[in-house]
Amino acid sequence: MGPARRSRGVSGAQAEPVGEDGGVKPMLATVAGTIPVGPEWVHEVKWDGMRVLADVRDGRLRLTSRAENDVTVSFPELEGLGTAYDDVLLDGEVVALDGGRPSFGALAERMHVRDRRKAERLAATRPVTFMVFDLLRLFGADLTTQPWEARRELLDRLDLGGRHWQVPPVYDDGLELWEATRDNGLEGIVSKRRTSPYAVSRRSADWRKTSHRTTLSAVVGGWRPETGTTHRLGAVLVGLPAPGGGWRYAGRMGSGLTGRAATNLQKTLEPLHRKDSPFVDEVPAIDADGTTWVEPRIVVELKTLGGAEQSRMRHPAFLGIRHDLRPSDLLEAQDADA
Repeated sequence: MGPARRSRGVSGAQAEPVGEDGGVKPMLATVAGTIPVGPEWVHEVKWDGMRVLADVRDGRLRLTSRAENDVTVSFPELEGLGTAYDDVLLDGEVVALDGGRPSFGALAERMHVRDRRKAERLAATRPVTFMVFDLLRLFGADLTTQPWEARRELLDRLDLGGRHWQVPPVYDDGLELWEATRDNGLEGIVSKRRTSPYAVSRRSADWRKTSHRTTLSAVVGGWRPETGTTHRLGAVLVGLPAPGGGWRYAGRMGSGLTGRAATNLQKTLEPLHRKDSPFVDEVPAIDADGTTWVEPRIVVELKTLGGAEQSRMRHPAFLGIRHDLRPSDLLEAQDADA
């Protein structure tokens, strides 16, 4: 049986888990070339969703994205977490299921909503689930300096189960989980060192991610009109971090940009107009001609058949805007994984 719901019987430092800049940001994983094995590692499913910190104080819930944006109003179905415990800070991922599998495309429709009534309507037709995988604070005690296995034991004892949130299981055998996630069409796995503390606001090799899918986050550097029009968005030019800094051109993407998706993206890009290309390398004339250049401030998620690491992406398709990421997050990830 878990601890009583309003108990304060947890020992530890009475301090907030904050980063070097004073903010609370999640710990990040590095990209793994191979899956680590051995008793010092534990493995979890890698969800195709939105990283969120859930902060509960005195019955009130605040949801914060990785970019430190308050997204509480976007997910009204998670409000019940505010009554679970008086004081708790949870780390996890919000996912939207499509046909029983997490889908970032399905989630993208929810991420940007700031109107409560609209959010409630979407929650009724396209609900999300909060996959909780870490515990940073409990009853005023900062747990981030504790090893992962101690935090996980406490998290399991909280017995956090609800219609829209859950604590997914962990696994000892990473290779077996890797095969299972591949067979079930899931994104991949995250491997965590059992003894690792929670590195607030930092990327650490104590957490390692391995993905099956070729999905990417990229910045938009320009857009082209739909064929036969001069003003309606039909494709975007995207970039990835360049080795020497800035953004290299990674290709043109039109697949998936239709209807409301294209309209919303165009509205987002309109205030960012600039006179020249934001890419450090030359964009081929066939792509550059007729392009409206924009400041590289909007991050989008896409899937591709590959090719991005060497040159241009093969058949990229738009999945949605990453409202939870900033361009600096992509640059940081590039530096960490180099």
